[in-house]
Amino acid sequence: MLKKYQLYIATIFIKKLFLISLVFLGLSFILNFFEELKFFENFEVGIKYPILLTFLNSPSILFELFPFIFLIAVKFFHIHLSERNEIEIFKNHGIDNFKVLSLLSFSTLICGTIILLIFYTFSSNLKSHYLNLKNKFSSENEYLAVVNENGLWIKEEIDGSSNIIHARKFNKNNIEDITITQTNAVTENTNIITANNADISNKIWSLNQVKIVDKLSGRIDYENINYKSSFDGEIISNLFSNLNSLNIYQLNLLLSNYSKIGYSTTDVNVHLNKLYSLPVFYLLMTILGLLIMMKFTFIKTKFFTIIVGVSVSVFVYYINYFSSLFGSNETIPIVLSIWLPHLILFLICLLGGVKINEN
Repeated sequence: MLKKYQLYIATIFIKKLFLISLVFLGLSFILNFFEELKFFENFEVGIKYPILLTFLNSPSILFELFPFIFLIAVKFFHIHLSERNEIEIFKNHGIDNFKVLSLLSFSTLICGTIILLIFYTFSSNLKSHYLNLKNKFSSENEYLAVVNENGLWIKEEIDGSSNIIHARKFNKNNIEDITITQTNAVTENTNIITANNADISNKIWSLNQVKIVDKLSGRIDYENINYKSSFDGEIISNLFSNLNSLNIYQLNLLLSNYSKIGYSTTDVNVHLNKLYSLPVFYLLMTILGLLIMMKFTFIKTKFFTIIVGVSVSVFVYYINYFSSLFGSNETIPIVLSIWLPHLILFLICLLGGVKINEN
């Protein structure tokens, strides 16, 4: 059973975490709302769609901000105790800084796990609805591209013909083992085009070792033909780049499907490793925030707390950004690119925490 002081400390911290999260959610909603208004400025949809899309997208934005929310929340937690002289009261009753830090660390790990397993699933589902709804207003909403265990599938309308494209292998600007089923909207005549491989670096695909079969001309073989498409390799890759709309189960399924069709799994692996590391990241940011408040005693106002919190957040953000960039480019191993910044933060926290009870 939790002792009274443990329950009190955990309750104060969680309240601060909740309040700071609400503030960031409100800011995210306002900023995203203006972006949606700009997107819909050429559509006569009223105010309901910008509000709805902002509501669907805001939780995903908030999820990205949680590491910095933990950092600022623990700072406000420390100010709350300092203003009431409760830190000295704790010390007089044998509750030292290390015990407070241990309890906050445990609370952070619990909250971080809940955020990852529940809140992320919730926000990713809303993000998926957000993208689907916004796609209805895109000029390319008649096109469809998906990846599953059978390979890459594309449906598009080109020059009055409905085309369904299937490729068993997809790797950047090349696809292999291709079947294109073309149905003319007027004559309802169907052609089936098969090819060994194709260069899709631009929207005029170069198909190699081609066979064309239709009911009028029969089968015709070609060494090479061009196929006009609405897609190229970059567009197709970008369609699957918003991984925040997939929950952990869907991400692992996508990882398996990418492997089966020979497509690069680097981005999915980076994203999954980021997710798996988040509870530890939250923990380190909480420890770092508390150590800053204990070591830099001049930070006693909310204004300086926010300034220092933002400065540290920017520093940590760029460390993570550049490290994950090296992982995405496969300059360093993916696992190392994600965990190296956490190791640096851990060493900083370890150095600061060695003499934590001297304050």
